[in-house]
Amino acid sequence: MKNIKILFPLLFIYIVGFAQNSNRVFKNIEQTKNGLEINVNDGKYLITFINEKIVETTFFPKGEEVNMKSHAVVLKAEDLEITPVLGNQSEFFSNGISVHVNHNPFQIIYKYNNEVIISEKQGYFKSKHIPLENVKGNIIAKETEKIEFNLTDNEVLYGAGARALGMNRRGNRLALFNRAHYGYETHSELMNFTLPIVISSKKYMLHFDNAPVGYLDLDSKKDNCLTYETISGRKTYQVIVGDSWIDLIDNYTNLTGKQPLPPRWALGNFSSRFGYHSQQETENTIAKFKSAKIPVDAVILDLYWFGKDIQGTMGNLEVYKDSFPDIKGMISNFKNKGVKTVFITEPFILTNSKKWNEAVEKDVLGKDSVGNPAKYDFYFGNTGIVDIYKKEGKDWFWNIYKDILSLGVKGLWGDLGEPEVHPTWVQHATGSANEVHNTYGHDWAKLIFEGYKTEFPNERPFILMRAGYSGSQRFGMIPWSGDVNRTWGGLQSQPEIALQMGMQGFGYMHSDLGGFAGANLDDNLYVRWLQYGVFQPIFRPHAQEDVASEPVFRSEKAKKLAKKAIELRYKLLPYNYNLAFENNQKGTPLMRPIFFEEDAEKLMSNSETYLWGKDFLITPILQDSVKTKEIYFPKTANWFNFYVDEKIEGGQTKTVKVKEKSIPTYVRGGAFILMTDVVQTTDNYKANKLELHYYYDASVKESERTFYNDDGITANAFEKRNYELLEFEAEISKRWLEIELEAEFGSNWQSSEKEIMLVIHNINWNPKKIKVAGKRKRITPQNNVLKIPVKWNPKKEVAIKISLK
Repeated sequence: MKNIKILFPLLFIYIVGFAQNSNRVFKNIEQTKNGLEINVNDGKYLITFINEKIVETTFFPKGEEVNMKSHAVVLKAEDLEITPVLGNQSEFFSNGISVHVNHNPFQIIYKYNNEVIISEKQGYFKSKHIPLENVKGNIIAKETEKIEFNLTDNEVLYGAGARALGMNRRGNRLALFNRAHYGYETHSELMNFTLPIVISSKKYMLHFDNAPVGYLDLDSKKDNCLTYETISGRKTYQVIVGDSWIDLIDNYTNLTGKQPLPPRWALGNFSSRFGYHSQQETENTIAKFKSAKIPVDAVILDLYWFGKDIQGTMGNLEVYKDSFPDIKGMISNFKNKGVKTVFITEPFILTNSKKWNEAVEKDVLGKDSVGNPAKYDFYFGNTGIVDIYKKEGKDWFWNIYKDILSLGVKGLWGDLGEPEVHPTWVQHATGSANEVHNTYGHDWAKLIFEGYKTEFPNERPFILMRAGYSGSQRFGMIPWSGDVNRTWGGLQSQPEIALQMGMQGFGYMHSDLGGFAGANLDDNLYVRWLQYGVFQPIFRPHAQEDVASEPVFRSEKAKKLAKKAIELRYKLLPYNYNLAFENNQKGTPLMRPIFFEEDAEKLMSNSETYLWGKDFLITPILQDSVKTKEIYFPKTANWFNFYVDEKIEGGQTKTVKVKEKSIPTYVRGGAFILMTDVVQTTDNYKANKLELHYYYDASVKESERTFYNDDGITANAFEKRNYELLEFEAEISKRWLEIELEAEFGSNWQSSEKEIMLVIHNINWNPKKIKVAGKRKRITPQNNVLKIPVKWNPKKEVAIKISLK
């Protein structure tokens, strides 16, 4: 049991902005198991200390019942002991976060490390609904319920889901209503993934734990005011704090769930377009990858797998045999080549589709106001929508997925899950369209994930979706940034979207590489987008078919440069797989904003340069014909050019030359980067032949890195003790650079000998002595790079010593 100490200072005065709702009168505070109940004249507050870095507050208006079920939260509150409360002002301390209650005038304030984090301003109130223009007709209510907070002048605000607004989202009022934005470029206020999350540069998060649609106002009136607004539902929010950015995201993903490790093949290259019309076209495409020796791990079939036409076939959800006469054989042949097959699905069942009558008969669809299957028109035809909120709908949909998976399919794509068209009058088993609209994609992913757990418990699902909600990451969701325009403007918004979503728990947010919308044939844009793709979570070129998305159909020059990028992606597989493990363990994003490295005000809005994991500093080329690029190098390290080993001291902005064959890529001094030979599919990767690159920097006296490995396919391999952790340590003394290799294993892991090529960069002297496991080696550096082959039985530690003279 942990104690919360309750103190009553003689002088407790905190004035910020305006005091809370002046009509709200404090009555009393009562003790609860692990928090407090504060009674006021118009309702009550229930405050729960979930742990020392997370506190949850719910307001219950007088006479109103509030649903206590959360779509997002999975973390159970710790048991706490609380002593009785007396006095005119009260302070409630855990060992971390604290809650301060002013009785008169009434106000709730949150502190961490004795500093104010956030405070309620008016707190909860109702007022007239003023709809934003972009959701008029979508969010309908005469009045909305609001929770209002004070901000400080200089806070930078992130969050609210996937948007293209610039990194600092302060100054915007944003709709919480998932909706696709076709062909967006540098500015998009409303996209597929809206999330009720605000993140402050003061390293706290506010998560509004409520499903219905609404708004986030991030100080749009310039009055230092943050407001959450909703049509209905829970008046619940969590305040989450952290000692660092990594700690903050760890705490949030403890609250809402960690992302399971994806299958390793998900980190490889995808062959994808909208779409492959036939079995022959699909097979010919993969054959071209193989003949060009361009690595490929998966092929994605868009909607032509169930119909010949774009319109009028959605909802068939069974193989169209005229176009795919032997799809099971095709999938099996691909599998033998190391290529996995992914199928698209949608939640819409057209009234003229093969499944409509069955869906009506089995009562699996959303309803209209009188209880009939809801029918309405959209681009693809007259449709209904699967009601995944009733048992019949869930079971019916999952049985279709079981049929798909029985063909040998290894990945499932859920498209249009905002849902794309979702009239407010549609009723689901648990409420109206607007009450479940934002969580539909979330619960759709949950349906698939839980089906896998029941039917295929040892298999890692691959669930590609473009809409979800807070906490969807725990269902293994792989999100992408929607129908971005195939232009430089479309590319420019992608780092921001991925970085923002990584901070909100979605470490695998990625883009359709090359851009999706429009018939723009621009090889330079295409290559630059794929080069950026090497250092973003999922490498999946995808586009409308009028211009090919696959490198095998591009010009020889573009194909050559794309192949080089894809090969680098595969060489980085050991490093990237460890990033996936870090995300699984701590929620840490694969792509990380530069201010994670250096917490400077000038960097808080920078998305042009970012970290790929801990040790790569990446600056994608986001404009045409760029010859030079100004890059800021964080002062926390020295940085080495990945391609030519040039050293740049941290803490400066430097103009660097831009090469056609790569984007500016730098490695932290003192880092270990684990790489492998290029393989044509991740099926051929065994992690027994590796390159271990060490970037020698005399200023880094000690450094250590750990790399995770398992079989890449078994669900919960780490929990099942079926893994290895490879540990590399460097230490610089007066006379020696010593590098140690050691490993630890899960009890069910079978270790095997490894061939390691140790590549030490920045060795600008000829070492007099080199010893491997005590045995002398005669090796001369070439171009300041020393390569030492090491045969290593991971059950034993190996030491490599290089003299510094």
